[in-house]
Amino acid sequence: MPFIKKKMFAKEKQKAFLFLINELGYTQREAQRFISKGRVLVDGEKMLKTAGEVEGEFEFIYFEPITKGLVPAYVEEEFVLFDKPSGVLVHPQTKKTPYSLIDELKYQFGRDANIAHRIDQETSGLVLCARNKVSEREIKMMFQEREMKKKYLALVHGHLENDLCVESPLLRSKAESAIVRMVVHVHETGKASKTDFKPLEYYPKLNMTLVECSPYTGRQHQIRVHLFHVKHPIVGDPVYGQSEEDMVKFLDKTLTPEERIKKSGATRLLLHANELEFNLYDKDYSVKSKVDFLFEISKSINHTLE
Repeated sequence: MPFIKKKMFAKEKQKAFLFLINELGYTQREAQRFISKGRVLVDGEKMLKTAGEVEGEFEFIYFEPITKGLVPAYVEEEFVLFDKPSGVLVHPQTKKTPYSLIDELKYQFGRDANIAHRIDQETSGLVLCARNKVSEREIKMMFQEREMKKKYLALVHGHLENDLCVESPLLRSKAESAIVRMVVHVHETGKASKTDFKPLEYYPKLNMTLVECSPYTGRQHQIRVHLFHVKHPIVGDPVYGQSEEDMVKFLDKTLTPEERIKKSGATRLLLHANELEFNLYDKDYSVKSKVDFLFEISKSINHTLE
């Protein structure tokens, strides 16, 4: 379990954040953030005041990363790239999440290493991670300023015959239902969004098309929603194009692989972060995933591509 509750002891009364700084090596910002999140407990009660004090025994909930042996695809002095498998979270959803990519990163490269962007749990492919706090700021700024060129591969339903640019604005639902809230949809009041699509190969026996996707903005579920909007949903998508009943079964993990293939066409979302192109510290990088996505497709649809 990555989050561990550990007993600590302060010999004399002091600010809790100073104890975390001096004894555990956190920065003041990190220490105060942990306190505000309720990670310091005195007599079993969460301390929420960042200026709170500790004396004697108290508890601290901290992140202890584990490894499952995921080998990085690329390692550089300032950053590292993982080819994330489908199904692995980038960050833990709760303190009870048993494993996520941040475990692997921090286990292998230390506490200051951090993930610079996100891809969905079911999306596979390249995730760029900074190895220190300075490069983390630089890399996150590249994403924010849209200086990072990204290319994805997706297998979609139907025959996409021509190149396509979709610029439909996207809005996240504000409905009370937790299921509906996770759904993003095209709406005129949404955030500006743009994705280019280029068909690579059509498989007539399957009536599916392999597509290269180039997002210019980074909205949640952008590629998935834009493809669904133009009536070419991604094969294996458990949300877009599915009934609320099947979405619930997917989230509850009661949807069998056989049911999922029947409903969506595959046992996983067939979307893969395949290429990243960027400039960091005056050096150009162009990185491609080492995963054989066509092989992953064949496994997931239980059918050979032809």
